[in-house]
Amino acid sequence: MSVKVSQLALLLAVGAALMACFPTMEAAASNFSFADNFDIMWNESHFRTSPDGKVWFLSLDNVTGCGFQTKQRYIFGWFTMKLKLVGGDSAGVVTAYYMCSDLGAGPTRDELDFEFLGNRTGEPYLIQTNVYKDGIGNREMRHMLWFDPTEDFHSYSILWNSHQIVFFVDAVPIRVYKNADTTNNFFPNQKPMYIFSSIWNADNWATRGGLDKTNWTLAPFVSSYTDFNVDTCQWQDPYPACVSTTSQQWWDKYDAWHLSDSQKKDYAWVLRNLVIYDYCQDTQRYPTLPPECALSPWA
Repeated sequence: MSVKVSQLALLLAVGAALMACFPTMEAAASNFSFADNFDIMWNESHFRTSPDGKVWFLSLDNVTGCGFQTKQRYIFGWFTMKLKLVGGDSAGVVTAYYMCSDLGAGPTRDELDFEFLGNRTGEPYLIQTNVYKDGIGNREMRHMLWFDPTEDFHSYSILWNSHQIVFFVDAVPIRVYKNADTTNNFFPNQKPMYIFSSIWNADNWATRGGLDKTNWTLAPFVSSYTDFNVDTCQWQDPYPACVSTTSQQWWDKYDAWHLSDSQKKDYAWVLRNLVIYDYCQDTQRYPTLPPECALSPWA
């Protein structure tokens, strides 16, 4: 995918204007330090924090990347983090921010993914989302963004309840994934999930299908994080139950089961302007579309 500079500039300008009308989601309930929430998954040498501990940095070089995970598991709620992505020539570099039921990405895992696909200088970042159920994924969507995600921090959030999963960017819904509520339902709603983030090399597929390789002379590549917040049901072991972090659970009440009228307008704009790929429109890959593709995101 290639976007002319003039087209991208127009898209960014229109997006900035529309942002004035975009709603602000209800504030999350918790905001703690890195040590309160996370453990390093691998390569602590590639992790650092700002002097005040409020900003975290993961780096990638030609030896290794880095990743972290929450100490807790959650089932349903509102999850949000602010990220600033690798700037400049980031082809081949992937920053991932996701939820997964298995620490080792096991074969029967459930998963909700944000993946940020780097690009050559001047080309826009792509954001890929995916949903896994019992180890099966292939539910990808790809979007452009209406801003440069390397210039400043932006929030990336997931609303997860028993009725829908909504992926948000700066409180704007970019993807709605509905619960079919059937016996063979492809909707992850049984397994609690950890939250992860990582930076890694994926130049075998990430940029133009692997045609653009990572330029290691520009390493290290650094992604930045801040303002982790959750308002959720936190899973409690050894009993199969969870304890809400709030008494109201706004994220699993009727208003959170559907997009609001203003969110529907925002979502319609995203569908018209930003979608690069939608598996539910890929009839060559899926001659018979997965059943959840028939569900309306507007209901």
